Amino acid sequence: MRKNIVAGNWKMNTTLPEGVKLAEEVNEALKGVNANCDVIICTPFTHLASVNAVIDPAKLGLGAENCADHAKGAYTGEVSAAMVASTGAKYVILGHSERRQYYGETSETLREKVALALENGLTPIFCIGEVLEERENGTFNEVVKTQIEEGLFNLSADDFGKIILAYEPVWAIGTGKTATADQAEDMHAHIRATIAAKYGNEVADNTSILYGGSCKPSNAAELFAKPDVDGGLIGGAALDAESFMGIVKAF
Repeated sequence: MRKNIVAGNWKMNTTLPEGVKLAEEVNEALKGVNANCDVIICTPFTHLASVNAVIDPAKLGLGAENCADHAKGAYTGEVSAAMVASTGAKYVILGHSERRQYYGETSETLREKVALALENGLTPIFCIGEVLEERENGTFNEVVKTQIEEGLFNLSADDFGKIILAYEPVWAIGTGKTATADQAEDMHAHIRATIAAKYGNEVADNTSILYGGSCKPSNAAELFAKPDVDGGLIGGAALDAESFMGIVKAF
């Protein structure tokens, strides 16, 4: 059975002391809560080891927001998958729309990152999604299908089974536009069908697909009630423990 998951993506926010405090608040809020989902926080690289020291790994998973596409070497400023794993982190976000848009990450780059993450025991949270132009011109299903095929379909069925997918309608992030729960469900069902066509129904049915388009406490329950929406990759609402827990409790 696939897992329900709520994962926070802090992006480039919080200083180290602020991040440790936020992690402690989320960790404390989870005490005594029988969450019906796995809960993960993905922090800046600088926070990982310190945050790992203050959370209960039985209640709260830890992830990075990216990793390098090389194992090691003369790549000044990069952070390898092995470095991420050495902090105690178990997850890594890969292919986020901001990485694709601002830093030119390609499917070829992402295949390398996914392989290195898996080699180092990290679970990739692999992001896919269309921009406004692609939503409006009707190519969004093909765009997302291509992102999955080019980024992940080199994997064996066993390795693909270790991936968490996150669908981001890029046009609905920070734009004031909102994807409806039905639009989210339609895309998630399309993603699952794309996986089934390659790996079969069992792998597709066991793949967790998160929604990453401005999920908030106010709309989380409606989204999570959809059969193919298995949780959320949470941006702004993850920067406040109470707001984040409101989404966790939507399950």
